[in-house]
Amino acid sequence: MYLSRTLCNVLDDIRKCDETKNYSYLLGLVEEAQVMANRMEAKIETINDYEGLKESYKALEVRKKNLKDEIEANGGKFKPWE
Repeated sequence: MYLSRTLCNVLDDIRKCDETKNYSYLLGLVEEAQVMANRMEAKIETINDYEGLKESYKALEVRKKNLKDEIEANGGKFKPWE
């Protein structure tokens, strides 16, 4: 039983299939490798989305600070139309 089976483990099993010339479980191993690769791609995309959100958050924090400074410069009154 594998608690943390990796893609390399699956590829090793595929190589063993070829060594023994027993291809009966090859399709299942290929499917398992595909699922693992899809999960890795999804995780990478999630990380990229997160990094983009962090950048947006930083930009909004700067904008918020600038707006607060502008309000304080106007004596505490917000004048959006000027």
